[in-house]
Amino acid sequence: MTLLVAITGWQVEPWIDRFRRLLPERGIAVLGEPFDRRAVDYAVAWKHPPGSLAGLPNLGAVFSLGAGVDHLLSDPKLPDVPIARVVDSDLTNRMSEYVVMHCLMLLRQQRRYADRQAKRLWLDDKDQRAAADLRIGIMGMGVLGKDAAAKLRVMGFDVAGWSRSGADLDGVVGYAGAENLPAFLARTDVLVVLLPLTPETRGIVNGALLDGLARDGVLGGPALINAGRGGLQVEEEILDRLDRGSLKHAVLDVFNAEPLAADSRFWTHPGVTVTPHNAAMSDPDAIGRLVVRQIRRLEQGLPLENAVDPRRGY
Repeated sequence: MTLLVAITGWQVEPWIDRFRRLLPERGIAVLGEPFDRRAVDYAVAWKHPPGSLAGLPNLGAVFSLGAGVDHLLSDPKLPDVPIARVVDSDLTNRMSEYVVMHCLMLLRQQRRYADRQAKRLWLDDKDQRAAADLRIGIMGMGVLGKDAAAKLRVMGFDVAGWSRSGADLDGVVGYAGAENLPAFLARTDVLVVLLPLTPETRGIVNGALLDGLARDGVLGGPALINAGRGGLQVEEEILDRLDRGSLKHAVLDVFNAEPLAADSRFWTHPGVTVTPHNAAMSDPDAIGRLVVRQIRRLEQGLPLENAVDPRRGY
């Protein structure tokens, strides 16, 4: 019995060591090194090369090492086996920290004060609005979205959520489906995007969507926070709206191509905050323990937790 570690973009050695420690009774194979493909019964993956999980005749399940699974489902040769994604309280808390931090920075005009500090200018500004005056809209009300919404409510923000099927959360106004998206956007000053990347959501954060955001808010214009997936956004249209001034600010943790190119305008645009896809870096030890728990469940005849529906894309 062998666990295959299929990772690109991250250091592989710490994961190998981790799984050897957690699964001492099981062989650990590494993509790119020789191994017996017939012995592999499980695989852990992050941005594996397309087709590299094919030809594993005894593969029983694949575990994503992140919250997203678009890196798996985009593989046309992905084996037809159960897939599980990461749902981890540490990752969830970190994402909520990121969202709350940037909503507060927008509310309290922190970029403006940092610019004044760099110029040694005292800004005698008494115009500070309360959190209740800022309308936050969260696109994507799964585990991450619900947790961020609840914590924003604790801070006093006016929060609404939108998803394909809707979600109930105390104190949060819910909108469901494409027919209610315009109403959701029209009441939103800060749009927080935490959607999964699926064929239906690819490119959803485009100029037309941004044009639907509220224009009468306390920030003097709408703002965008995307900590979901880079493929959700049409980047040239975000820049266009920033240039026009119809989008006041964009906080972007994810991009279509990563690392972000040195010549990208996002780096230098005065209306953009760039972070290097680190909004929610989960604890590798916690992920390793989650994978092992899932393997134990399967071997006891129990169903996977956080199983992915490939038809829905999450």
